[in-house]
Amino acid sequence: MASKRTTVRDLRRHNRSLLLSKLYFDGPLSRHELSQLTGLSAATVSNVTAELGEERLITEAGQVESDGGRPRVLLRVDPAYGHVAGVDIGETGVKVELFDLAMNRLATVEHPLPKAPDAATAVEQVTSGLREVFATAGIDESAVLGVGIGVPGTVEQGARVLVHAPTVGWDAVPLVSLLRDAGVGLPLFVDNGAKTQGQAEMWFGAGRGARHAVIALIGSGVGAAVVTDGTTYRGSTSSAGEWGHTTIAYGGQECRCGARGCLEAYIGAGGVLARYRRARGKDVTGEDEQAQFTALLEAAARSKTAAKVLDETAGYLGAGIANLINLFNPERIVIGGWAGLALGEQLLPRIRSAAGEHALRHPFSQTSIQLGSLGLDAVATGAATLPVADLLEQGATSRLAKPGTPGAPDSDAA
Repeated sequence: MASKRTTVRDLRRHNRSLLLSKLYFDGPLSRHELSQLTGLSAATVSNVTAELGEERLITEAGQVESDGGRPRVLLRVDPAYGHVAGVDIGETGVKVELFDLAMNRLATVEHPLPKAPDAATAVEQVTSGLREVFATAGIDESAVLGVGIGVPGTVEQGARVLVHAPTVGWDAVPLVSLLRDAGVGLPLFVDNGAKTQGQAEMWFGAGRGARHAVIALIGSGVGAAVVTDGTTYRGSTSSAGEWGHTTIAYGGQECRCGARGCLEAYIGAGGVLARYRRARGKDVTGEDEQAQFTALLEAAARSKTAAKVLDETAGYLGAGIANLINLFNPERIVIGGWAGLALGEQLLPRIRSAAGEHALRHPFSQTSIQLGSLGLDAVATGAATLPVADLLEQGATSRLAKPGTPGAPDSDAA
């Protein structure tokens, strides 16, 4: 196969992307530091940063003393260059958040969803939420670079973006097309919620600095983002990471996906509550699943049945983590999601112990298991990083050009 010829345009975009990314993740930095860290010549750094400054993508951020010479000017990505929105379409609600380019949160809105929401209802809540956060922050839509959306299912990327989420009854839902029909004209980026949470934790949270990690999401459903050599592993059709639907017990409890013995049926919030109901013969009090799960955790101090169910849950979770360790040999495993964080806060030592009992000794000894640090906003925050990642990758030279300037997007960017 003939190799693709690298053009001057390719090289320019590469240099812009390299410097933008370095400033975004490690800035503020001086031009001298940028040259040292990227391997680009001082002349290239000077030319490219001047170009980025003229486009208002980067700005000065003070000065630092140099060895015997004039103070060096520090540079950073300008937070005011544009805004990004992140959407978490969960199984019980929609969360929409608005950020500046430095990922400072400017506005948040949440709308509940009925059980197993249809796509039309979710789209209505997303469009309403976007209008609300723009109005709250006083931001015109033209200042928004893009909208990232995390969804509870597999995302099939292509000419049409299709969402397959059998646990909520979505079969090949054309989410981007539905949002376009509802009047959303901004660039849209759609990914699985576990993967958006994973990117958030890798960029800003408990996964930062790791090259090989697994970020687990445990809520109503269960999933994971597998990060290898700094890149999220997607598989041939982007469905990699469906950890919740790996088998933990052959012929075991029925899962919402239709199979039996899936990990989700044992550590997902619904599965945990169902085991308690069978053991106790009655429901936990609470107006919704999250409230019931919280009540179950609180009951463990006075109820042997609740304590036993939670201990079993920690054991199943530990065994599931051991499978991840044996399969992927990560240096770090991060537990997130609203149910995962709640379980971890109360039972992390038991979870670690169970993982050690089931994992191979050497890789387990090389793996840390910890809780996510971004809390319940991780999926929406990670979704908002999707347009930022595109901006950095493209060097802001293509579809995410500054709104109102040549090259600004006017079509799907999913």
